[in-house]
Amino acid sequence: DDARRSVDEKAQQLQVLANQSALIAGFSMVVLVESSIPEDIDGVILTLFGGFTACVIALMLVSTLNATYVLVAILRYDCVNREVPFDVFWRKRCEPDWKLALRTFSYGIPLFMITVSLVAWVSFWNHKSVFYSASVVTAISVMGLVYWFGNTKRKWGDFLMMSDARLVSRTMSNHGDSESRNSFPGKIEGTSGECDNSDGDVSDLEPKSEFAKDNIVTYDFKSS
Repeated sequence: DDARRSVDEKAQQLQVLANQSALIAGFSMVVLVESSIPEDIDGVILTLFGGFTACVIALMLVSTLNATYVLVAILRYDCVNREVPFDVFWRKRCEPDWKLALRTFSYGIPLFMITVSLVAWVSFWNHKSVFYSASVVTAISVMGLVYWFGNTKRKWGDFLMMSDARLVSRTMSNHGDSESRNSFPGKIEGTSGECDNSDGDVSDLEPKSEFAKDNIVTYDFKSS
């Protein structure tokens, strides 16, 4: 039923977030502990390396701990008696911690990329080609940051924060036709072209344009 399905859905989301946060936190801890620090390294680089690594570990720990505690809480929800509806329980007790976990995870990702570039400078400090080697790693990290902020974070960040976000067409959101929300005739346009949508499946589509208004992410489409 709806309650059990909602519990399973949230549990899977929380588990994925907790696992990924713990993985990045563990990797950052290993980098901090196992890195060989040259004695003649520049103090500024060493301070930045330690500071950014500690920030990544702290943010990811907050994310994984919040997600784990919320996961335990929703698994204790009584799906039989349902003294409190699950959506009410989620909004009042769990959603703020879920958003905090997701937000700290999104903050930790760019800091982790900066840490990767700093590790290169620390590791190659005594090598004669330190500038070229570390610059390549730094450039790759910068490209990762640009992709994160320009695509992943911009596209999915706000959407994942909205508990009532749903996929509708621009025409449907304007007219509010509840019956047509369940049917998507014609063709739907995405960034990767057009595809047949006679069966109403929009799972493989990417939005041509999207905006957050009344917690609705809108997908442009045109009828045949």
